[in-house]
Amino acid sequence: MLYVFGFERIGVVVSDLYFVDPEPDKGQEGPERGVRLEVRMLRQGQLKGSIYSARPIEVDQPVWRVDLLESVAGQPGSFDRTHHHPTFTGWEPGSRVFERELSGDPLGWLAARLTDLDGVLERAGIERDDVIAADVAELRASAPEILDSVERLLTRVRKGELGRAPTDEADSVRASWL
Repeated sequence: MLYVFGFERIGVVVSDLYFVDPEPDKGQEGPERGVRLEVRMLRQGQLKGSIYSARPIEVDQPVWRVDLLESVAGQPGSFDRTHHHPTFTGWEPGSRVFERELSGDPLGWLAARLTDLDGVLERAGIERDDVIAADVAELRASAPEILDSVERLLTRVRKGELGRAPTDEADSVRASWL
């Protein structure tokens, strides 16, 4: 399942995820499942027809990622694989960053970052202009709705409705969107 929250140039995408790292770090072996949130840049395309035509919208390059993951073999609610990626190089995330506060109170930690998006964008190297400033303010006001979608997805993952293992043995990731 995918949720997209779009502003003028900044978007937030939230999806369920099942993931098996093909080259895990020590202690990170085995499948993980949970919810992924990414802050992404958005681009509006040109109209493809008349002035009444739908406008293409591209969910473009990632800026920041939070993975609220747990090991499948672990205790539900442990958030034992929860981490974030504060930077990207192009489409590739930087290393996983584990923080005690993030695993201890994932939704509280995420709420603090969404309401301080300026800090997140600064660390990611995104230059601030008037449009970005307006997007940051709108995203801050929308943080409760974004967090609600994250919480709903986490509940459905724990119930086994989402974040399920792929049916194709060769596939190590099951996330239809992210």
